[in-house]
Amino acid sequence: MKDNKEKYLPIGSVVLLTGGTKRVMITGYFSLEDANPEIIYDYNGCIFPEGYLSSDQTCLFNHSQIDTIDFIGFEDSEQKEFSIKLLELEKSIKELPTDVESIE
Repeated sequence: MKDNKEKYLPIGSVVLLTGGTKRVMITGYFSLEDANPEIIYDYNGCIFPEGYLSSDQTCLFNHSQIDTIDFIGFEDSEQKEFSIKLLELEKSIKELPTDVESIE
């Protein structure tokens, strides 16, 4: 188990979500749920060790839902720069108006 809770973990990181019984491997970032496209999730993932089996067996989750980090995916300077860009994008999204009336 690793204690690094730095946001955003690299692709390939394996985590256990709070209350979860099956580990998840991070496969992407900033995903939307079809049923609720207003919510942007930090991560998308697939079950581990099985991997991606079908689109109905993936999950969307936020960094705050991670209980333990079992493996941190590949990190290099490119990934670290990308992580910084993700944080900047997250900040700019949070600064957007949440309703149409505030734009006027």
